[in-house]
Amino acid sequence: MLKPGCLLYSMRCIFYLSLSFIAAASVAAFSFGCVESPKKAGESRPKVRSSVPPETAVWIEGGRYTRGAARPGEADREYPAHQVELDGFYMDTTEVSNAQYSKFAQATGYKTLAERPVDWDELKKQLPPGTPKPADSLLAPGSLVFDPPEEIQSLKNHMQWWTWKTGADRFHPEGPESRITYKTDHPVVHVAYEDAAAYCRWKGGRLPTEAEWEYAARGGLEGKRFVWGETDPVKEPGLANIWQGDFPSRNDTLDGYSGTAPVGSYPANGYGLYDMAGNVWEWCSDYYHTEYYGTLVNARGCFNPEGPARSYDPREPYARNKRVIKGGSYLCHESYCENYRPSAREAGAEDTGMPHLGFRCVYDVEMNR
Repeated sequence: MLKPGCLLYSMRCIFYLSLSFIAAASVAAFSFGCVESPKKAGESRPKVRSSVPPETAVWIEGGRYTRGAARPGEADREYPAHQVELDGFYMDTTEVSNAQYSKFAQATGYKTLAERPVDWDELKKQLPPGTPKPADSLLAPGSLVFDPPEEIQSLKNHMQWWTWKTGADRFHPEGPESRITYKTDHPVVHVAYEDAAAYCRWKGGRLPTEAEWEYAARGGLEGKRFVWGETDPVKEPGLANIWQGDFPSRNDTLDGYSGTAPVGSYPANGYGLYDMAGNVWEWCSDYYHTEYYGTLVNARGCFNPEGPARSYDPREPYARNKRVIKGGSYLCHESYCENYRPSAREAGAEDTGMPHLGFRCVYDVEMNR
């Protein structure tokens, strides 16, 4: 069943969401992103030039695990479950914070997509031919913010609680009137895919693959529904930063926060990683394709998979630039967007920064172990 509250539409296409599209997908164009022997594992992945991992990261020993949903009742895109084997890697213990990202931006002069005017020539490539150009005011720097109305007509129309705000960016996550002065230890948000990838390159790393992210999130627990085991976080609100109450009108904040929480506020998983469930969604490097998992079932081996060759999301068939996002966020609710599970996977357009979407980096350090 489609859960529209989980959709992360491209902020560059937000003005055209009233249009409905029909398109056909071709599974034949898939690239498995897998190799058939450990000897070849990781050959297509560039290695970090540094021989020392950053202090922010912990070593994740490589191994084999079952990726995807291990029980019935989850979203179709999480099936079928399949075996994956990975090389080891280092991963940041927390999501990248506002303070960390600011150091990068100050050192390089980098500006995120939300801080730049919208590129209409790039945007129209994602839209049906003949779509008219919007007013220049709608192409000014900005982003989407969560702003639910007092009355909700239907949960099927997620556009009721998303509002475009000029001036919304990583400095002003709720709009130009907001600040991050007292949120330097919160995860940086309103970062598009290229913004996240640029930071990781600067740190000598990269964004994790979907397989790496899920493997790390499980923390050594095979087949469990949550990163900590089977305990329902609704009944134990101290486990993760998610939505409690009635979405989207009332958040009871039983976990202590109505929005983002400082990174590392909740218990770590078995690998010493924090916030692998809730708080903010996290970018992965794989293209998103709804049917990708189905192409891997008959593969003779799946070592270091890096995703399909292109993206496809039937909910936005014209958008060909979507990446996998994982982990769920503070806006996820059990009745609406229960994506704070390690097998859960969603699509995020590369040019989209959102107030509940962040990232962390991984590192391929060459060293004798």
